[in-house]
Amino acid sequence: MVLGAAGVVGCFALFEAAGRFGLIPRDVLPYASTVLAAAGELALDAEFRGHVLITVSGCAAGLAIAVGLAVPAGLVLGALPAVERSVRPLVEFLRPIPSVSLIPLAMFLFPDSADAKTALVVITCCWPLLVNTLYGLADVDPLAKETLRGFGFGAVAVAFRVSLPSAAPFIATGGRIALSATVVVAVSGELIAGGEGGIGVFLVQAGGADRADWLPAATVWTGLLGLAANALFTAVEKRLFRWHWARTEEAP
Repeated sequence: MVLGAAGVVGCFALFEAAGRFGLIPRDVLPYASTVLAAAGELALDAEFRGHVLITVSGCAAGLAIAVGLAVPAGLVLGALPAVERSVRPLVEFLRPIPSVSLIPLAMFLFPDSADAKTALVVITCCWPLLVNTLYGLADVDPLAKETLRGFGFGAVAVAFRVSLPSAAPFIATGGRIALSATVVVAVSGELIAGGEGGIGVFLVQAGGADRADWLPAATVWTGLLGLAANALFTAVEKRLFRWHWARTEEAP
């Protein structure tokens, strides 16, 4: 934590020095101190906080929908190996496609910009959740499943009593990976598709208003938003799956 904070402070100090010594022209990028002052100004701006709330709401809605779609789909595919093998080539074909490249298609399919943004977040989040669910199910102890079947439990009971709890840490990891990309995709969608609000819309408005200090300041808040979301998710994950993290940290 201390080293990370020192690295961030050092980076800002480096940019500040580069600006002061004329290595970076002020008309290209404001001083780091100016950016930090503008970031503090934005924190007190109710309108900017409203834009942040719109972006966060879109990310949360998209992530929730993705969990509701990808995790059950992963459970079904994990329980049916033949179906999983037949679908795997399609998954591997679609998964590498950058979500940002789908923005024009999302705008065409969803005329409402908020719906288009949510759809992009859903697509982005589905792949890591689906793939990590499959990996988690593949790591389930087969003896535990056979033991439960031996006591007369059916496939659904085995899935919910053994497979899902065992795969839960992998699913959480997929959620953390997905979460790190949601803000990027949401802001990118707002930048291109526009809409009634969001950090991306604010960036466009700031550029039109010739507020060069607001552009990097809003970018700083975007990064802090992603950092805070990842830290919160990691803390919850460690608390829920203490046994998994303990085993992972003890591994060589």
